[in-house]
Amino acid sequence: MADQSDVEAALVGAIGGALYPNGLAAACAVPGAVCRIYRGWPVPAALDADLAASTTNISVAPVAGEEHNTTRWPDAWIPQGQTAPTLKATVSGDTVTFGGSARPGQVAAVIADTTWAARRLQPGDTPASIAAVLAVSLGAVRAASASGATLTVPGAIKLVARAEMDQPTLRLSRRQRQAFRITVWCGDPATRDSVGSAIDSALSGIDFLGLPDTTSGRLRYLASAVSDRWEDAALYRRELTYSVEFPTTIAANLPRMAVGGFTATLGEGGSSETLLS
Repeated sequence: MADQSDVEAALVGAIGGALYPNGLAAACAVPGAVCRIYRGWPVPAALDADLAASTTNISVAPVAGEEHNTTRWPDAWIPQGQTAPTLKATVSGDTVTFGGSARPGQVAAVIADTTWAARRLQPGDTPASIAAVLAVSLGAVRAASASGATLTVPGAIKLVARAEMDQPTLRLSRRQRQAFRITVWCGDPATRDSVGSAIDSALSGIDFLGLPDTTSGRLRYLASAVSDRWEDAALYRRELTYSVEFPTTIAANLPRMAVGGFTATLGEGGSSETLLS
């Protein structure tokens, strides 16, 4: 799920990518600057030591009291790509042969004319055990037998076999907008101006901030401020405030439908019949 901490980490990553596009082992994009980028607020003693060593600190922290619930749509489960089943089912005439890997998290199903049987795979299942279980289920209604991994349904006119895998989904349970303060702590005003400008320019070009759960947050500029207080003669600071609107998500693997059906009326005033698909 996406969390405030994920947004902070994403901002740290975006800033790091702007200042060190060739990696942290390479030189900073701002000539002569050496930067330390992190979440949270600096520790005074560590900050003083870094400033004395001409190391610029860049902190990313949420702004207290600047969080708003922006949920405006009902939550929903959203598929995240397709995962192919590892179990295979092949139909030939009146037989179904199972193969592949019978891992849990899958459903095997067989439709024989107007009857059906399904098995949610369990640890220890094999293609042969699946064929046997489905044969027993179908056998309660019509003739069916299993030999190894092959299921036979004598006389079946319509024989369909399916293997379905649980699919990754995300539920967007709510949305929120949070303001974040990006503070540049420098030992001289020239470095502060150059580093602050580079960060602001990079972030202003990002519309959506990618998050680890594959969602994204809407990034918007809010404000900027410069601090040159006389009592902190060795400290020059610039604050950039950006807001990020992002979703809180819940991840789950949900099953796909293996057998569906509907009831149809045959002719005017005729009988009803359930059709499987």
